[in-house]
Amino acid sequence: MHMQVHELQDYVKKVPEITALFWLTKIFATTFGETSGDALSMSLNLGYLLSTFIFAGIFISLLYFQIQSKAYKPYLYWATIIASTTVGTTLADFVDRSLGIGYLGGSLLLLSLVLVSLFSWYQVEGSINPSVVNLPRTQIFYWLTITFSQTLGTALGDWTSDSAGLGYSGGIWLFGGLIILMALLYFFSQVSKTILFWATFVLTRPLGAVVGDFLDKPISSGGLDLSRFMASFVLLLAIVICVYWSTRNDRQSIKPV
Repeated sequence: MHMQVHELQDYVKKVPEITALFWLTKIFATTFGETSGDALSMSLNLGYLLSTFIFAGIFISLLYFQIQSKAYKPYLYWATIIASTTVGTTLADFVDRSLGIGYLGGSLLLLSLVLVSLFSWYQVEGSINPSVVNLPRTQIFYWLTITFSQTLGTALGDWTSDSAGLGYSGGIWLFGGLIILMALLYFFSQVSKTILFWATFVLTRPLGAVVGDFLDKPISSGGLDLSRFMASFVLLLAIVICVYWSTRNDRQSIKPV
């Protein structure tokens, strides 16, 4: 269970630093997952199940290359994150709507899967620290937890905005406020940084879900009725800019003085 120093050093090169820019990129990615997932399943009328299979195929392919990579590849990492959030969108919609479990039932089911994944990871590896994930087995736990959290976030966002009656703006305030609370706990409390990371990681997904719905749902439903394809394009551009900026900062930070 104890990592060698050289193994940890190898891992540092495989994932981005957890900074404010990381969280901004994650929020853009989760919002993109909502709009693009809805674009395929609803706008193109492919349905939730077929869309889930399409996105799952993309995710599994990217995950293979992510695990096989010997160093951190920013665009590959974030492409895998995006694929996990799109498959999470359509899978949550399939579970909640097509299977008739409902938003609350789907949220509870998916929360259980997130907790089981984290518990299993801890039992096998002795840690759920997102900064110690260089071995293939640990990466499987890492990405499985991420995918469950993305799916949970979609169901949770839909539940709060629809069934709980908060609406899209209420959901944005709720999850945005909870993320700010996580930041305050990070800087001003002794709460485990690992627990706060995973809590924030989960919360960014429902925030993205309600923001995505706010952008593309009809005005009569409280949305802005923007094109799902145009919204997805703008969000993807924002993600690319964030990833480019982070890699630029990384290169500058390792320049010889």
